[in-house]
Amino acid sequence: MVDVSDKALTVREAVAEALVRMRPETQQMITHGEHPKGDVFAVARIAGIQAAKKTSDLIPLCHPLMLTSVKLELTPEGADAVRITARCKLTGQTGVEMEALTAASVAALTIYDMCKAVDRGMVIESVRLLEKLGGKSGAFKAENKAEDEA
Repeated sequence: MVDVSDKALTVREAVAEALVRMRPETQQMITHGEHPKGDVFAVARIAGIQAAKKTSDLIPLCHPLMLTSVKLELTPEGADAVRITARCKLTGQTGVEMEALTAASVAALTIYDMCKAVDRGMVIESVRLLEKLGGKSGAFKAENKAEDEA
């Protein structure tokens, strides 16, 4: 593990996203609350929050962090996808990028797990860091989607 003892305590925040592509019928079932297992978005949101809090148990050499905020937004996108956005925040000596990426990834995996009986062809894609604030290295903001596809 990297020694962060001499680093200053600063407010740090990271935003990550994941996209889950699925059949339009699957997305409709999720968004209309018709899934037999219950509220897919609520379960995925809780799974993402739990995952952010357990990142250091999952990723070797990650520091255990005292997160002060974890928020997940799950939004239908088009007719065949769900976009997951995870935002993690703390005041600490190291960044929260891995926590945000883990939260978005596990929320996407939870959607897959809950919906695999009706749509095994779902694809999890575009897991990436969107933004990072705070710390010695300063801010980072990913290029927008339109520029990425060009």
